[in-house]
Amino acid sequence: MSTYSEAIISHNTWVHRSVRWAVRPLVDTRVVPNHLTTLRLLTGLGAATAFATGEMAWQIAGAAILVVSLCHDRADGELARLSGKMSKGGHIYDLISDGVSNAAVFIGIGIGLSLSGSSGWMIVLGFIFGVLVAVAEILVMRLDSTGVRSSADLGGKWGFDPDDGMFVVPIAMAFGWAEPLLIVAAIGASAAVAVFAIWWIRRRVTPTAS
Repeated sequence: MSTYSEAIISHNTWVHRSVRWAVRPLVDTRVVPNHLTTLRLLTGLGAATAFATGEMAWQIAGAAILVVSLCHDRADGELARLSGKMSKGGHIYDLISDGVSNAAVFIGIGIGLSLSGSSGWMIVLGFIFGVLVAVAEILVMRLDSTGVRSSADLGGKWGFDPDDGMFVVPIAMAFGWAEPLLIVAAIGASAAVAVFAIWWIRRRVTPTAS
């Protein structure tokens, strides 16, 4: 079993509990967490491509694909925990896949809105959010040095963690709320990354109590 600490991996949210039953039969097979992470990445890019068409039917299809992608995001960590196949490399691959997938989704939404007649600024907002997602993932990769050991340290409560906010995206897309979603997401992400960055810097510079 890997010596990489599972304590920094959130695994007790409602979504994790929901996918656990599907993952458990894979524990003693040749399927490894990175396989599920790769599926998460591919389905995330697939959802982004569907959103980029700007057509309502494809937006609904993209929403369904994104739900599958988000569930795979939880499933890989769950399989790692249950099988003992945890590794720092796998965790980093998971974070990179999340960052690329989430960034692509919002860039795709921006492109789709532009193609469907919305302001060209929607593409700009999509790319802004994509950059912010990348920055957020870089900060998350540095959590080890801040002393964070669970999602509770980042505001997780009542069986939910901050990542679960991504499930709002497929719901909004299925109902045709792409434009307000992108505007709110870009504004909210800007504030969240700024607050997270300030908090992270303070944790780095604050002397540890003896």
